[in-house]
Amino acid sequence: MWNQLDLFAGPESPYSVSEITGRIRSLLEQDAILQNLWVAGEVSNFTRASSGHVYFTLKDAGAQLACVIWRAQAQGMSLIPRSGDQLIVHGRLGVYEAGGRYQLYVDRVQPAGQGSLYQEYERLKARLEAEGLFDAARKRPLPQYPRCIGVVTSPTAAAFRDVLNILRRRYPLVRVLLSPAVVQGDAAPPQIVAALAALNAREDVDVILLVRGGGSLEDLWSFNDERVARAVAASRIPVISGVGHETDFSLADFAADLRAPTPSAAAELATPDREELASRLSARVLQLDRTLDAALSERRNHVTRSLRALTYLAPGAQLANSRQHVDDLGARMERAWNARQRLLQQRLVGLSARLETLNPHAVLGRGYAIARHGATGRIITSVKQVAPGTPLRVEVQDGELQAEVLKD
Repeated sequence: MWNQLDLFAGPESPYSVSEITGRIRSLLEQDAILQNLWVAGEVSNFTRASSGHVYFTLKDAGAQLACVIWRAQAQGMSLIPRSGDQLIVHGRLGVYEAGGRYQLYVDRVQPAGQGSLYQEYERLKARLEAEGLFDAARKRPLPQYPRCIGVVTSPTAAAFRDVLNILRRRYPLVRVLLSPAVVQGDAAPPQIVAALAALNAREDVDVILLVRGGGSLEDLWSFNDERVARAVAASRIPVISGVGHETDFSLADFAADLRAPTPSAAAELATPDREELASRLSARVLQLDRTLDAALSERRNHVTRSLRALTYLAPGAQLANSRQHVDDLGARMERAWNARQRLLQQRLVGLSARLETLNPHAVLGRGYAIARHGATGRIITSVKQVAPGTPLRVEVQDGELQAEVLKD
């Protein structure tokens, strides 16, 4: 413990920062009021760490107080503070020595209505929504492959650098056009409206990114300004709003054609991924190669069939076919003629044999004779044809005899 004499130590024996901070902490912890108190104020700068601890600022018109809710207490609370809430919180005042600041360690939270800014936000939101400014029907589709992206933000803001990094990585083909404006303070709303109007006056801008990094409700209030919300809704170019963090919702978000949770997400939503495009392009090239191969194969088959048809229908081929057909007919005629000759020859042989059997001279050779009338030469076949004294001519194999009928 320090004593009264220690307070007058000279520069030859200075106190360390840790000693001073420890003294302040000791004084705060010895004050019974500061270790068991209720504090009323409006919540801002709300964050929840990955560890589960909750950090926020409790403020009024004249001052602000840093507050912490440890994870163990936060898990048992039914009400977790959000920016804009008007709360009454209970806790103890202590010192965060590593950061050199005092803060309220909160263990209980009670609602005490909403802050004036948040009430204004809800009032204006309800009025613009009733006018149809946020209707889904008026939202326009985003271009699939933008050539030029307009960005409305501060040129020195980290959000602008994040957007450029994302666009350079995802889609380096796109051209970026910055329309600068301050994004915080009283001058921000008219500058944002003017920046949007400047981009809408151009013909080469395909989509607009309205972006800003995170902050308190007061920091982001420019994007809750009615002028900004109406300018976003009236833009002829599609607008993507990426204001604050994922839990922050502004009127510009509702008026925009698409809301992104962060500036980086806005850049991602505005552009295709070049790796995905390369993959799709490779698939299309492969598909085109297969289609082209199939088409060429079909054309080759068609040409082959056409050549065969032309070869078959060519005059030379037709003449050769005709010659062969004539040869075939000639061979058939020759075969038919030979067969006809053989048939006729066989018939002739048969007729010759029959004639030979009917030849009278053949009969005469066997000892027979033919008697004819001596005067008329008629063959005598009956005794009634002659009378005694009728001259006869008797034909034998080797000649003819003269005879006369002696008696009948």
